[in-house]
Amino acid sequence: MPIIPESPPGPPPGPSPQDQLSGMRSLLALSMVMSESEDQDHILGLAATAVPSLGQCRLEGLYLTEGGWQAVPGVHATSDARGDLETQFAVLSVAGGPVAVLGRAWAWAFPLRSLDGHLGYLVASAAGEPSSAEQFLLRVLAQQAGIAIAGARQRARQRADAERLRAANAALAETVAELEFSTNVHERLTRVAAAGEGPEGIAVALHELTGYPIAVEDRYGNLRAWAGPRRPDPYPKEPWESRERTLNAAVRSSRPLRRQDRLVVTAGPRDDVLGLLALIDPGESAGRPERVALQHAATVLGLELAHLHNVAEAELRLGRDLVEELLSGASEETVLARADALGYDLRRPHRVVVVVGPVDEGFGRAVGAAMRDTGVGSLFAVRSREVVVLSDTDRPWPRFREAVRRELGGGLCRVGVGGAYDRPLDLPRSYHEARLALRLQTAVTGDHQATEFDRLGVYRLLAGVGEPATVEGFVREWLGDLLDYDARKGSELVGTLSRYLECGRGYEATTSALAIHRSTLKYRLRRIREISGHDLADPDTYFNLQLATRAWNTLAALRAADRP
Repeated sequence: MPIIPESPPGPPPGPSPQDQLSGMRSLLALSMVMSESEDQDHILGLAATAVPSLGQCRLEGLYLTEGGWQAVPGVHATSDARGDLETQFAVLSVAGGPVAVLGRAWAWAFPLRSLDGHLGYLVASAAGEPSSAEQFLLRVLAQQAGIAIAGARQRARQRADAERLRAANAALAETVAELEFSTNVHERLTRVAAAGEGPEGIAVALHELTGYPIAVEDRYGNLRAWAGPRRPDPYPKEPWESRERTLNAAVRSSRPLRRQDRLVVTAGPRDDVLGLLALIDPGESAGRPERVALQHAATVLGLELAHLHNVAEAELRLGRDLVEELLSGASEETVLARADALGYDLRRPHRVVVVVGPVDEGFGRAVGAAMRDTGVGSLFAVRSREVVVLSDTDRPWPRFREAVRRELGGGLCRVGVGGAYDRPLDLPRSYHEARLALRLQTAVTGDHQATEFDRLGVYRLLAGVGEPATVEGFVREWLGDLLDYDARKGSELVGTLSRYLECGRGYEATTSALAIHRSTLKYRLRRIREISGHDLADPDTYFNLQLATRAWNTLAALRAADRP
């Protein structure tokens, strides 16, 4: 009997036609699901789930040219095994082929393709070689997975492109809006500057552009203008040291600087700050448009303040020259001509007001600002120890003094007010009276206040006596012994007597005014009685002593007022 040779080993018998048709249907349904997926991991999971239904195989993973090896969850692979696989893929053709997988008798890399080209491989393995029909189904699965992955990538790119386009459109719209806003800001502030609306107009325009309250301050923190609701009253003023720190920090900053509840920008040159522009923003909600508007407005404000500063400096210089000519007794024709050139009417009654305060460069500015605020006048001259004001009004002078102190941020300030005169030639006399009022203020009360020469009463009468020798004789008659004693001993008995009589002979008021103890006052009064021989309780003596001490104070003030 002939021996029939065994056929060479090959793939095991494939599935029946019915099973193969069922597998194709499953792959068709799976391809529809995979094509709708947006995630490569999800596609890999679907493929891994489908492989066992196509035969005695399992899916090891995917190798993607743009991602490397991606194992199926649950399939353990060491880093060495992964490296070995990737080395095999590097030399494998795009058509795929057999690969070695540790522990598996058969493994094949099926190509992942799409219209975009080669994407990588789908790697399936089995304990033995699958049938050709099963391998065909695996190849179809790889094709469908490649198409699904390519579709997911395409949709991801489209989404990224759409997102970039949306971001570009949003950025473009924001840029256009910023440009339109910036143009609106520029046009509005240009109109304000051209109309000469000053700091007030700039504040109003910026408030309307941003919706935030706006404050314009001078260099020293005084409010120049406010626009918007919730204006503080009184307006808070920074202490000097804090103000300097704020200005220095704002000058160094290239953008609006936050200070507590506001954004601030300096106005004017970096080396000569003229003011500060503040946007009130307690909620810290101001954005880029508001900051751009604030910086633009600060530039316009700086130009406006520089213009006002130059005009004020010119007017101040010319006004100072006019005041100095008036005080020096220049001819009436000369001073009237200079006043006419300045547009100032000197033909109305005027008076001289002398203001004494701290000796620094800010004192003159403070007096000028107080003059504007209270309507005292516009002409003044800064001298070494005083500011001389020319006024054509009769204002409440204590209010003017308080305005000066407010501009200075507190401190000492004294005001002497001379009488009003119709002719410019009489203004040196008004100046003399203002200085006399200051001297008497110091001598009689020691207070820092406003003193009007016209309200000095008996002091004014004594100052107007044509024969000072008569007044001096009266003073010597009643106070001579005390004056001689003070001259010898360096004591202050006459000053003590003067203050005691001005205080109505009240012990509490006198000790408070002289800042001495009650026992010291009693001792001095006893010595006054002993040296002068006067009975201070006698009404006639009291009257004459009070008149004599006032005459003594007046003579001292007259001598001091005559000194330059």
